[in-house]
Amino acid sequence: MSIRKSLEKMTGEDSDQTQALDLLNTLGGLKINLSILTNTRIGMTVNALRKSSKDEEIIAVAKSLIKTWKKFVPDSSEKKSETPKPKETPKEEKKDKRDDERSKANSFSGDEVRSRCRNLLLAAIKGEAGLPEGISEDSIEELATSLEEEIFRQFKSTNPKYKNHVRSRIFNLKDKKNQALRENFLLGILTAERLAKMTSEEMANEEIKKQREQFVKDGINDSQLSQVQGTKTSLLKCNKCGKRDCTYSQVQTRSADEPMTTFVLCNNCGNRWKFC
Repeated sequence: MSIRKSLEKMTGEDSDQTQALDLLNTLGGLKINLSILTNTRIGMTVNALRKSSKDEEIIAVAKSLIKTWKKFVPDSSEKKSETPKPKETPKEEKKDKRDDERSKANSFSGDEVRSRCRNLLLAAIKGEAGLPEGISEDSIEELATSLEEEIFRQFKSTNPKYKNHVRSRIFNLKDKKNQALRENFLLGILTAERLAKMTSEEMANEEIKKQREQFVKDGINDSQLSQVQGTKTSLLKCNKCGKRDCTYSQVQTRSADEPMTTFVLCNNCGNRWKFC
């Protein structure tokens, strides 16, 4: 994990990669297994370094590590058939090699998007306000990983919907007026599964929620005002419910020398009619 964090700082443009080769050689001397690769995601970091580096030696060592680690993938460890395969021609061997390299490159492309999204989530979870007591760096790593996995589980791929969903979590976690969301997630009150499925309205800070409630209330009041606009009277009786709770308004719908048309609304049942 320590090496991975150091290498991640070297994957950006114009990054200082003077220590990269030493770190890669250190990785080459460690006993790596599938569990370590899965938990640390070091393979994605090394591959990202390979793509961003212009140093031929760094690129060569990174390629060698990736090739070695690929052997730990379960598909390649399955028991081979006892039936001997026919010997391939040199052309077929070259073609298979190119196909393998192409499939490896494709397999890492999606993981790199997920890795970047995970790192952005990690930064948002860490925040700038400090960590609650008892929360360690390792636990934050696990939270970021769990949250990204839950989001990915919803969309099954790194499509635009997946990316927008990640951005929405990042925005709300980094909102300085919404520290309760971040703290609840850090303290385990809010699970990764729940946070991954929350809507923007559910994640919003209290100020935004109150504004939305006020907008809804204002909209209802405006609607009610438009319904009861006019002059209230008890002189008119509703021919539908029989109540004398009406509101009327007068509009000039005909020529100026004609009387105005009276529109009546029953405030009790909503029945409408007009007097000509």
